[in-house]
Amino acid sequence: MTQLICRRILLKLSGEALMSETGGSIDPDIVQRLAQEVKDLCDAGIQVGLVIGGGNILRGGEKASEGLNRVTGDQMGMLATVINALAMQDALEYLGQPVRVMTALKINQVCEDYIRRRAVRHLEKGRVAIFAAGTGNPFFTTDTAASLRAIEIDAELMIKATKVKGVYSADPIKVPDAVFYPRLTYDEAIDQRLNVMDTTALVLCRDNNLPMRVMNVFEPGAVMRLMRGEDIGSLIVRN
Repeated sequence: MTQLICRRILLKLSGEALMSETGGSIDPDIVQRLAQEVKDLCDAGIQVGLVIGGGNILRGGEKASEGLNRVTGDQMGMLATVINALAMQDALEYLGQPVRVMTALKINQVCEDYIRRRAVRHLEKGRVAIFAAGTGNPFFTTDTAASLRAIEIDAELMIKATKVKGVYSADPIKVPDAVFYPRLTYDEAIDQRLNVMDTTALVLCRDNNLPMRVMNVFEPGAVMRLMRGEDIGSLIVRN
């Protein structure tokens, strides 16, 4: 049996990843396919924490630029992540995978409050822990929330989902000759403004020595191949 490189990971998905090609905010087929990928990881013995953004429904920063109070906009964005988390919870449970949604906001009739020790216990029991509502504070992105939760649950690796191979010097869709980086440091990502994640998220990972893998998780089986040792995507480390 192939040795797994990690036993506990944090997977960060963008909200846009759940959108349909026709513009619908949540595509059930896409959610189900991603849920199957997560279940396959759990079946292999990997403990999975999951953070999903809310950009498919609402971006607080964009609403603020349209005249909405920034704090209000970010709170609305946090609620959008809860909607996505509940959709993923439903898809995972349909596949028979135990899962808990834990939120940084108090919504006790819908999901659990985030408590670190309880989250770790869920993971140890083989449940997927979905962390919703960001950090619970305005002005912080779900990227920062993912970094924070990954550190809190002692994840061995954070995986940032993208729709491209990994980290490039520029958007490879717009710049065909953009340079691909198979490996780089957090300082390089910050100094070169590579837009991997926001700076706060990168600094959190760097200062807590949490490695990150940026990869195309929409390629079927890619995360599992990574867990079995295949060099996929871009690895970002402290040094």
